[in-house]
Amino acid sequence: MLCVVLAALLAPLAVTAHPAAAASSAAQADTFDGRPVQFWNSVLLDVFKRQTKVGPGPLARAAAMMNTAIYDAESAYQRTWHTQQYEPYLYAPKYSGAPLLEGPAEEERVIGHTARNLLVRLFPAQQTFINTRFQQRFGHDWQDFDILKPLVAEPIADRIWQDRYTDGSRNPASYTADNKLGAWRPTGGPGCTAESDAVDPNWGLVRPFVLASGAQFRPSTPETFGTYEALLASPAYQAQVDEVRRLGAATSSERTTDQTAAAWFWSNDADGTYKPPGQLLDMTRIVADQRNLDIYPAARLFALVSLAMADGAIAEWDVKYQTPIDLWRPVSAIQVGLNDPNWRPLGNTPCFPAWASGHATFAGAWQVVMTEVFKTDQISFTATTDDGNSPVKNRTFSRFSQAAEEDAYSRLWLGVHYRWDAVDGLKLGRNVASYVVQNKLKPL
Repeated sequence: MLCVVLAALLAPLAVTAHPAAAASSAAQADTFDGRPVQFWNSVLLDVFKRQTKVGPGPLARAAAMMNTAIYDAESAYQRTWHTQQYEPYLYAPKYSGAPLLEGPAEEERVIGHTARNLLVRLFPAQQTFINTRFQQRFGHDWQDFDILKPLVAEPIADRIWQDRYTDGSRNPASYTADNKLGAWRPTGGPGCTAESDAVDPNWGLVRPFVLASGAQFRPSTPETFGTYEALLASPAYQAQVDEVRRLGAATSSERTTDQTAAAWFWSNDADGTYKPPGQLLDMTRIVADQRNLDIYPAARLFALVSLAMADGAIAEWDVKYQTPIDLWRPVSAIQVGLNDPNWRPLGNTPCFPAWASGHATFAGAWQVVMTEVFKTDQISFTATTDDGNSPVKNRTFSRFSQAAEEDAYSRLWLGVHYRWDAVDGLKLGRNVASYVVQNKLKPL
């Protein structure tokens, strides 16, 4: 069957051009210098920076779709040349059998066309930018003939796209607040003045990529209190609020200079930044480059990180909106609950419930994948930030867990989360990532 399809695809070339010349024409002007997985993730991060009013869940989903597509495309290449070592995510067709398929930059072409295809579908408003980056990479237009597009790249991209098309990510239902003390309420900042401004209230209902459901690893705190009234009366809650009131205030005298630097370094919430998932993808790139990963292991690493963060976001938003207590943010707890209207957090509070922390969940998921792939937690690296308020642009870490824990607790120092948000978020992300690594992209 493959031979018949291949013959049909190649037949028009027989009367217009020499087959070998036609097959390689799309690659003759290639200008790339290797590391295609890292390149397309840099394009993704540039696209993230161009997004406005988009929550971290949809961005993590987009990263997972692009990187699983890249991984399946690379798996198809490895399978074709009998070097496949790991299971594909969904689909890795073997496409060998014709001399026309062999040519310059075959591996780059398979990945490039697949990544570009998914990106323009995910971010249609950025189509011109994405296509320009393709042309910069390859030295020619993406529409130029390349047999690998219809044979490999397009079917793989279609499979990923169709698999996620009905995953519930476009659920338009709006949020209804509980209207009780202790319950989340709009914080009054820009874009957060009404219940309808709540960001992605149904994201916890999105079908996960790997998990059985978003509630699979749901932690218990502070649901153990049962009601808002019991929660607010508890010494545990009061201690949480007191800590963030002292450490997270814009004018705090207890927060250290380094904690302030860390708070801003990990923020990346504002439009124009690559957002929390983007920062961790950039850290993945830094370590992959540092360890000189070849294309195949790099594709697998980015796919696993992206899957863990995407499912981590779904699990995290399940906690935020689908549990009995939608915990209010520290700014509400202190200004309203403690009747201290002059208190201000160091950072800007996102427009969704506090418990648990999305930053912490992403960080815990990232840490576990990195540790599992590299077989050690103890790898030194220097991370970067995209946040304009950060007084430093680089921070160096000796362990993945060190970076993850600083990311999590930075939200307390920024004044936008409680300690238990960080603790439960880290645990949730680590549990999600462990499940992802154990169940997807496994060695053959």
